[in-house]
Amino acid sequence: MAGNTIGKSFCVTTWGESHGAAIGAVVDGCPAGLTLSVADIQGALDRRKPGGLPSETSRREADQVEIHSGVFEDRTTGTPIALIIYNRDHASHDYDRIRGLFRPGHGDFTYAAKYGFRDHRGGGRASGRETAARVAAGAVAAKICRQYGLDVMAYTIMLGGIWAEHREISEVNHEQINANLLKCQDYEASKCMVEKLEEVRKEGDTLGGIVEILVRGCPTGLGEPVFDKIDADLAKALMSVGSVKGVEIGDGFDTAGKRGAENNDIQTRKGYLSNHAGGILAGITNGNDIVIRVACKPIPSITKAQTCLDAGGQEIEYAIKGRHDICVIPRIIPVCEAMVWITLADHLLRNRTARI
Repeated sequence: MAGNTIGKSFCVTTWGESHGAAIGAVVDGCPAGLTLSVADIQGALDRRKPGGLPSETSRREADQVEIHSGVFEDRTTGTPIALIIYNRDHASHDYDRIRGLFRPGHGDFTYAAKYGFRDHRGGGRASGRETAARVAAGAVAAKICRQYGLDVMAYTIMLGGIWAEHREISEVNHEQINANLLKCQDYEASKCMVEKLEEVRKEGDTLGGIVEILVRGCPTGLGEPVFDKIDADLAKALMSVGSVKGVEIGDGFDTAGKRGAENNDIQTRKGYLSNHAGGILAGITNGNDIVIRVACKPIPSITKAQTCLDAGGQEIEYAIKGRHDICVIPRIIPVCEAMVWITLADHLLRNRTARI
């Protein structure tokens, strides 16, 4: 299987399956001398764990990360950093009944068609469990980026058709985001979202939503035209997350209905008067805040009975069993942040060779 590595200067390879012995990541290209400990990574992983919502999975993984190489006396050595997280709470027997079934909305059919064989336990490599390794690697990237003054925040702006009240980007802050379990700045909207999650859970269904990601403090000049534009790389990084079905930067699709005079961000001696471009022009950061939104599909594992095809081509009715979230939000939020951190770290390091 190819395609398990992202980045060119700061490279991350993830490995492992949902119900295998462990999952992990190898980070290659991290400069030597960076202060790094297990605690730096563990804090990010803890944010990805289920946080107490009844709509979240009952699978309880400790997600205790171990650093097996690349760090000595809490400093990176410049060699590959190997991170491992052992799987402790997998219930593989829950999936015995789907060994020969292709569940709607999952990768069962496509994996079987491509490889001729698949790990049916919890989705195998296609499981959201894989994203824990991304979060671990993203914590390493964040340590690099923060030395350059960057900050990344992701938060919920829509869940199940319920929208948070619009806030100016300048008003976004960590305190408001972390004030509730859904990481939504609009407290009243977050209460409605929780109620919606519980309603849908009782119906045996799931929900999707939209996460917005804000990058502050990004220097001008990151991005490698033409094929490695930073917006292209950010979109690829975020689209590689299994539940993400759309990415827009700045005003995104809304720009299609505007005129040039409306869409152009006027630059003055005091800075930009607007940010329709979302902080990126011609694939290069322009010094404005980077603003990204990702659309997350409803989780396909629902307890309602649906028609499935089996490996023999027969149609059967099947209701999925197991321990699943009702929505990827809020657990996808640190995953989105991690993919942005990884992309930014890669471009920061690549930018060192842009000119003498």
